[in-house]
Amino acid sequence: MAEILIIDDEKSIRNVLKDILGNEGFVVSEAADGEEGLEKFTNQNFDLVLCDIKMPKLDGIEFLSAAMLLKPETPIIMISGHGNIETAVDAVKKGAYDYIAKPPDLNRLLITIRNALDKNSLVKETKRLKKTVSKVQEIIGTSEAIQKIKDTIEKVAPTEARVLITGENGTGKELVAHWLHEKSNRSNKPIIEVNCAAIPSELIESELFGHEKGSFTSAIKQRIGKFEQANGGTLFLDEIGDMSLSAQAKVLRALQEGKITRVGGDKEIAVDVRVIAATNKDLLTEVADKKFRLDLYHRLGVILIHVPSLNQRLNDIPA
Repeated sequence: MAEILIIDDEKSIRNVLKDILGNEGFVVSEAADGEEGLEKFTNQNFDLVLCDIKMPKLDGIEFLSAAMLLKPETPIIMISGHGNIETAVDAVKKGAYDYIAKPPDLNRLLITIRNALDKNSLVKETKRLKKTVSKVQEIIGTSEAIQKIKDTIEKVAPTEARVLITGENGTGKELVAHWLHEKSNRSNKPIIEVNCAAIPSELIESELFGHEKGSFTSAIKQRIGKFEQANGGTLFLDEIGDMSLSAQAKVLRALQEGKITRVGGDKEIAVDVRVIAATNKDLLTEVADKKFRLDLYHRLGVILIHVPSLNQRLNDIPA
């Protein structure tokens, strides 16, 4: 049974809407102004919100902007007797599902509510199915070590925490990275892979950050780097221990500031990327040998996942 929040400073309007929606089988909550509405919206889960525009303390457009940051998936229908076409367009641009003028046509209002709820239900189901049905190969094994890795993935994947995956070659570090992306909130965006060991040190910065035309001899056209390609998604830096120190410094800056600069360029480009890194090396030993930056190690290794080799979990061999 869907729960609907009505936010309106006119008690008579709230009462009419509550009676109508209650008769339709909806569970209804009320708020007398935008401030009270935002507090209820923050602390409770509603399937839909009906919100007036002209209200004391916090108007409807201000509520809408705040609500979209908190729970962008919740449909919000704006209702107002003071509106015009510009107000309606502004509300929809800011994320409102629809705009209805007062006094509302009750048939249209009910149809709009049901359409919004149906769409929201489909969006939720699509997200659920995407997490259930995956092209990523299953992590095989029932050992305690593998179960610990799976549990860590379930806990860490939905967060924005950076993960450093360690283990010998062939243990499945890439598979762990793909599952972290698959179960994350970024799964509808790409996971971009970079094998740092396979790219010559003089080209790694161009590969990661891109370059401008003419920035070096073979730069005959502009190139978009992996950070930009992964914007909104995940960047998987495999064999991070083989990255040059100069590239490490730029990666550190990108992680700290959320901005990159293409080789040969001077424009800063904002990027929203979750970085997952992997290595077969002992990075702390590399740090001691001055081959890897300690500050970058701490930035990358917010969460550490070690993937043991098969000879360390012999009971997984039959599976």
